[in-house]
Amino acid sequence: MSDPTGAPHEPAAAAVREWSAAVALLGEDLLRRGRAERTRRAYRTDLEQFAHWAAERGLGPSEVDVRTVRRYVAHLTREGAAPSTSARKLAALRALFSSQREHALIAHSPAELVSTPRRAQRLPRILTAREAGALLDSIGPAGPLELRDRALFELAYSCGLRAEEIVSLRAADLDFDAEQLRVEGKGRKTRFVPVGEHAQAAVRDYLERARSTLAAGRAPEQLFLSRRGRPLSTSDVRRRLRIWTTRSGAGEGASPHALRHSFATHLLDGGADLRSIQEMLGHSSVSSTQIYTRVESNRLKGAYARSHPRA
Repeated sequence: MSDPTGAPHEPAAAAVREWSAAVALLGEDLLRRGRAERTRRAYRTDLEQFAHWAAERGLGPSEVDVRTVRRYVAHLTREGAAPSTSARKLAALRALFSSQREHALIAHSPAELVSTPRRAQRLPRILTAREAGALLDSIGPAGPLELRDRALFELAYSCGLRAEEIVSLRAADLDFDAEQLRVEGKGRKTRFVPVGEHAQAAVRDYLERARSTLAAGRAPEQLFLSRRGRPLSTSDVRRRLRIWTTRSGAGEGASPHALRHSFATHLLDGGADLRSIQEMLGHSSVSSTQIYTRVESNRLKGAYARSHPRA
């Protein structure tokens, strides 16, 4: 145990082993639930930092209480961590202690009663409908890569896809007859999203005129392929979008997620209800979707300020 002042000392070997086992067990749980490797790696990094801090104080997973977690969050603040960083690390702790509770290794999670540090809310980057149209129309059918990019970004905007979802799409996921796309989202949750006419036409052109050229004799499952016939990475998608926004001058600085945000905002502008948008985005809770009501409110305020003579 730590001394009465809470000062750290050399980590106890037993505590180190207990934390290693706890972090590994959570990793297995996350893998089984289909969480992405990037997410599992981020959790592991944050939890190893906490494990070292707790082990220095002679504390194993079963000895951490609410007060300990609060002290750790305060420690992060003193070290200069931003509220968003502390909130992320606290989320990792909640996941770890929930795992320990589910495996009957502890009775209660000490992290559940600790308040999340308040973060400044930043509204997502949104393209106007005109910017989105100008960006997509600027991608001409000059060759296989251009046909691919037009299909990729038309589909991303038409269906509100995450970058990870775009690169995971398979050729069989698009049902032209039903005019819908099968998407495997976070946690391997499957949803079906309507596909607009422009996106369908762009994907048809890509499949008929470009994909076999890029595949170069291979038979990959993924819909979108690189110049060498390999599946694209999310960094490839971001890089290609930067190229097209720079060339077109429309939506500069936009990320693939900006297309997703624009999809949701334009649906809301057109009268779609939040529950429908939530389902199409694959949000597990409507609270995640409600940010678009704030985007809409800000847009209306801006229009009012620009247009009303007594604003």
